[in-house]
Amino acid sequence: MGRSRRTLPEELLLLALDPTTGTTAQPQSLDLGLAGAQLVELALAGRIAPDGDRIAVVAPRPTGDPTLDSALELLRRRGAPVRAVHWIGGPRLGLRQTYLSHLERCGMVHAVAGQMCGVLPTTRYQATDTAISREIKARLDSAIRTGVPPDPRTAALAALAHAVGLGKHLYPGNEGRSSRSRLRDLIRHDPMGGLVAHAVMDVQNGAAAQPRRSPAPAGRPAPAGGRAGQEPAGGVPMQPRRGSMARVVAH
Repeated sequence: MGRSRRTLPEELLLLALDPTTGTTAQPQSLDLGLAGAQLVELALAGRIAPDGDRIAVVAPRPTGDPTLDSALELLRRRGAPVRAVHWIGGPRLGLRQTYLSHLERCGMVHAVAGQMCGVLPTTRYQATDTAISREIKARLDSAIRTGVPPDPRTAALAALAHAVGLGKHLYPGNEGRSSRSRLRDLIRHDPMGGLVAHAVMDVQNGAAAQPRRSPAPAGRPAPAGGRAGQEPAGGVPMQPRRGSMARVVAH
């Protein structure tokens, strides 16, 4: 995989990064989204494929991206297809920092040291070229506005953005309500992106330990708590993971 193209985890992170404050929107669900974005990127590269609600390695050769290759190797070592929710819900300590550091090395963001409450050291990441983030969002805007089925990469990015709760960050207020709804609808245009996005939402909703339910038969109401017509609970309080990054502002 050439490095001339940004990967989905990088694009998702740039979408979430506030160009003014240097903080990331939905930081806890974003960590899940980054793990899911790695799966979609590996699928687009032909290294893995969906197997029901599981992920199977179909070509273990490296992609050339160290972070993706590390995830691919971990999947390979499982020896059998793994449920997407179990993979995404597993510990991914430092994943966001890994991608922030990569974006800094590429010159897309720069680190700004600071302090919280005048004592705790923090690091914010300011975009060095907001045109990149605008270009990424423009792809989503175009898919939402035109209704033309987007390419798989853009469809997966839309699905992940919806799953981690970036809809209200990208399209705020009542005026953005229809755009958020159409963002959610884009999930159907990429099977792998849809599988991963639903897994991200399942983890947030505490459903990782349960098998995915089959769709309700026609004419019967969806079970309580179903996802139909709902926006993701990207802001659902979650217990902080042990070893979370102390130096990255997460709000």
